Amino acid sequence: MPEGTVTVAGRRAATVPADTEPEKAGVPGGPVPSGACSDTRRDVAFQGERSGRAPLTWGQRAIWHAIRRTAPNDHYFNIGRVLPLADRGRPVTVPEALKALEHLMERHESLRTRLLLPPQDGEPAQSLTDAGTLTVTITRAAGLPEAAAEADALLGRLSATRFDYPAEWPVRAALVTAGDRVTHAVLVLCHLAADGHAAEILVRDLRLLVRRGSAGRPPATTPLDLARDQHAAAGRRRGAAALAHWEAGYRAAPPTMFPDPCAEPRTPRFWTGRLVSPALARAVGTVAAAHRVSGSTVLLTASAALVAAGEGHRTAAVLPIVGNRTAGALRDLVSTLSQDGLFVLDLVETADLPETGGPKEPSGLAESPGPRQPSGLAGTFTDLLPAAYRAALRAYRAAVYDPVEWDALGERLSAEYGTDVHPYCCFNDMRLVERARPEGPSATATELAEARRRTTFGFPATQDRVACRYCLHVTEEGDALAVSLTADTAYLPPEAIRAHLYAMEELIVASAAGAPPPLTELRTLLETAGGGRP
Repeated sequence: MPEGTVTVAGRRAATVPADTEPEKAGVPGGPVPSGACSDTRRDVAFQGERSGRAPLTWGQRAIWHAIRRTAPNDHYFNIGRVLPLADRGRPVTVPEALKALEHLMERHESLRTRLLLPPQDGEPAQSLTDAGTLTVTITRAAGLPEAAAEADALLGRLSATRFDYPAEWPVRAALVTAGDRVTHAVLVLCHLAADGHAAEILVRDLRLLVRRGSAGRPPATTPLDLARDQHAAAGRRRGAAALAHWEAGYRAAPPTMFPDPCAEPRTPRFWTGRLVSPALARAVGTVAAAHRVSGSTVLLTASAALVAAGEGHRTAAVLPIVGNRTAGALRDLVSTLSQDGLFVLDLVETADLPETGGPKEPSGLAESPGPRQPSGLAGTFTDLLPAAYRAALRAYRAAVYDPVEWDALGERLSAEYGTDVHPYCCFNDMRLVERARPEGPSATATELAEARRRTTFGFPATQDRVACRYCLHVTEEGDALAVSLTADTAYLPPEAIRAHLYAMEELIVASAAGAPPPLTELRTLLETAGGGRP
C-alpha cells in the first residue's frame, strides 16, 4: 500500500492495552483545535508557465486504483506535513508565508494538476492548469507555547476528509500564527500529486522559499512529461520486462499469504498496532552492518519470514513500496512515483545451507494449504539475509509498470489457478534515508535488553476498509523505530497484530545480540513474543 499515513513531528501513538477498543481510547479524531471557530481564509493567486493534459503516470494509476478500492475511506491516503517556522531565524509574517505558497504552486506542476475523469468507462487522465487561486486557512494560536498543538490539531482536521479529485487542488494549506508572526505551515497532500518523498521535497522547498525567496533550480522533469515517456513504446517495453518478473514471482509463491480467515472481524474491521522501540533501531543497524545489507532489508526479511511461518508457507511473498527515484531526473520531482514491488523469498532454499532430512514440500501456487510448519527448514534468521538482499534488489528493479497491465496479469493467473492471486501483504519503509549506525562497538545483549524496557505499544487507529490484509509501515521517532501494522482482524486479530510486532523486535534484537533464532522456531516466537510486556 502506497505511502499515505498522516505524520506530524513529535506525535506519539497513545498506548492502550491490547484488549482495549481503540475507538474507546480517545485517540482517533483528537481534540478540536481551539482556532476552528476563528479561522480566516486568504486566497493566493498563482500563475504557472503552462497547462496541458496527459495520461496518468503509472504511479498515479497505481494510487488511483488503491483509492477506488478504499473509497469512501480514501482519506487514509492523505499525506500531511507540518513545517515549524518559529524555531529559528527571523520572524515570518503572513504575507511572506502566502508569497512562498504562491511560488510553491508555480514551481511544482503536480500541485496544479487535477484528475480528469472519462465520461464513460475508461482510464482517467491528468489535467494541468496554469493559473488559479489556492485558499489558505489561517488559525490564530493563543501564544507560542500553544502553537504546535494548534498545528497538530489543524493537520488532523484538514486530513480527515477525502479530496474531491476532479475539482479540488491536490494540496490543502494552512498557517498558524501567534501575534503577528507565522509559527507553522501545514500541508495536506493528495496522494495523486505526491508520495512521501515528494512531501519532503515540498517541505524543503517551502522552507527555502520562506527564508530565501528561492528554492533553486526547478525539477528536471514534470508529471506530464513522465507520463508521455511511460506510455511511449520504449516505456511500455520497460514495463513489460518488469511484469515478467512479477509473473515468475507469482508462480513461485503461494496465491496469497493469508488464505483463510481465523476469527470474527472486529468493528471497525482494520486495526493498527504500533510499536516504538529504541532497541529495534539499534539492533537493525547492528544486524545490517554485520551482514552487509540495508536496515530496510533486515526489516523486510523479518516481516516476510514471520508471515510465512505464521501461515505455514515455505515461500514468502511481500509487496514492498518502492520509491522509484534512482534516476537523477526523478529525485526532485514532486509526483507519486511509488509503486509496489514483488519480494519473493524461499525460506527453505537459503544460500549455502543443507536442508534437513525428509522430502521437500511443494512451493509456489502448488503449495499445500493450511497453517503448518514447512518441512526442510534449516539455519537461522540471519542466514536468510544474503538471498533476501538479492530478492529485494530484483523487486526494486521491477517496480515500474503499467497498473492496468498488472491488473490483467493478476486476473489471468487467478483464472488459471482458480483462486485469487495476490499476496495481500505489504511493507512500507517510509524513512527517506537510514540513519547511520553510530561508530564504536555494537550494543551488547545487556544494553539491548535494557533498551527494550523503553518499548511502547498501542492500538492508535482503526479503519473500516483497507485494500490489504497486512500493511507494515516503518518510520523513526527520535532514537527509536516506530513500526505500525494495519491488518484485517478476520485474518490477524488484535492479539496477533501485537504478537507480530513484538516478534519482529525480539527476532532482530536476538540476532543483534549474537543469537539469531532458528527458522524452525519462528512460529513459536509468534506465540510467545510480548508475553508480560505492556
